[in-house]
Amino acid sequence: MALTGSSSPPALSCGAPHDWVDRYLLAGPGDQECLRFGTPVDRATLRALVAEQAGRLAAAGLARGGTVALRLAPSLGYTAALLACWQLGAQAVLLDHRLTDHEVALAVERLAPQVLVESAHGPAAAMRGFAETDPVPAARPDGRPAATGHALVQLSSGSTGPAKVIARTAADLLRELDCYARLAAFPKAGERVVLLSSMVHVLGLVGGLLNSLHARVPLTVPVRMTTAGILAAVGEDDRPTTVIGVPFHAELLAGAAAPPPLPQLRRMIVAGELVRPGLPAAFTARYGVPLGTMYGMTERGVIATDLDGTLHPEAAPVHGTELHEDGGELHIAMAASPYPGLDDPTRWSDGRLHTRDAGRVDPVTGRVTVLGRRDSQVSIGGLKVDLNEVEHTLAALPEVREAVVVFADGAIEAYLATERADTDGADGADDRADAVREALTRELAPFKRPRQLTFLPALPRTATGKLVRDTAALRATAAAAP
Repeated sequence: MALTGSSSPPALSCGAPHDWVDRYLLAGPGDQECLRFGTPVDRATLRALVAEQAGRLAAAGLARGGTVALRLAPSLGYTAALLACWQLGAQAVLLDHRLTDHEVALAVERLAPQVLVESAHGPAAAMRGFAETDPVPAARPDGRPAATGHALVQLSSGSTGPAKVIARTAADLLRELDCYARLAAFPKAGERVVLLSSMVHVLGLVGGLLNSLHARVPLTVPVRMTTAGILAAVGEDDRPTTVIGVPFHAELLAGAAAPPPLPQLRRMIVAGELVRPGLPAAFTARYGVPLGTMYGMTERGVIATDLDGTLHPEAAPVHGTELHEDGGELHIAMAASPYPGLDDPTRWSDGRLHTRDAGRVDPVTGRVTVLGRRDSQVSIGGLKVDLNEVEHTLAALPEVREAVVVFADGAIEAYLATERADTDGADGADDRADAVREALTRELAPFKRPRQLTFLPALPRTATGKLVRDTAALRATAAAAP
């Protein structure tokens, strides 16, 4: 099949042909810009790099049906190595480059890839959006070939505990790309994307990298993931631009004191967790464009969207998505379990994925309202308390920048980052704590109020930018805080 021709993306077909990478991701005019990691990369260059990486992987013993783990930072090298793996017909396991050596060793022992790919270069500096990588594949004699036909294996973010092993087929990745193609407000040819989300995780990988390659939408990763660095990436090109990230990135941008005029900015789209009350309005007030939201999962990809911010708090399911509400929990129709080797009917059963997210499905419109984690309801003295309600109340206070509420040892604990750094000393911190407690007295019944308020300079986050909700990790962060 020719890899040059029309600048329009090819229509997606059912299933996944053996040459799906070449056909749907790499095809297009050779001189067409597709990626920008500091400097632009055209399709001919990307195809040559993928071919080079495929040669390296094959020399390391990788073949169709094999397994390879990638431990690479977002980069051109990571992109080429991943596409080369799929081009060879192998199963790719994605390991976040920010994991420690110990964590990687545990994951490799657990997943047993035949080849492990790491970079010859050291880690990128803090706040860098991408790195210079030279992927080096190393054969692992104790690795095993793929036990399933999945193309992609990922680990969940681990925001609420140990990570889950999640697998997806090439056909399912193409199904998700078809969902994006049907969204009128999602970037199309002639536009561009500035990607802030990690390419190792589902939003940045499929909604960012793969969709941009398929839709012929050039993708830029900022040199630095700071407010100034992100705004500079948006402003360096006149084409209509969409920014894709997580709520944390929207918070950064909404807090910019005096951003430059950005007439090319069309919208920002965030996913990964619920946005705090007031953030969409604050973002729109600052930039004059909507803050769109998406609901999705690693197991499924994008599920529902509100890209113009007009449906909030609802979102419309994407094409082909069948949502159900069962006892207040959202279920999604899925023909097969996304958890290889795990037989857990509380996660998947009878053709339904149990999301463990609380939500409502409007019986007339089919729109979904995501309320938070299903396990957020606890009992205090026989009275039911929704931790999401407590958390949203705290996050809406002017003194609070972000909040996490957990239930441990029979009590509610709240971990808060204040709106301002404690540069004005202990008295200023005490004043803000008093203000928060007074507000809670006004807005929440006594049994809903946290027994403990812990103030931190910043709350811990997972590699995907989600707030950590594991009690032990939060307590450890608090104990280590100055």
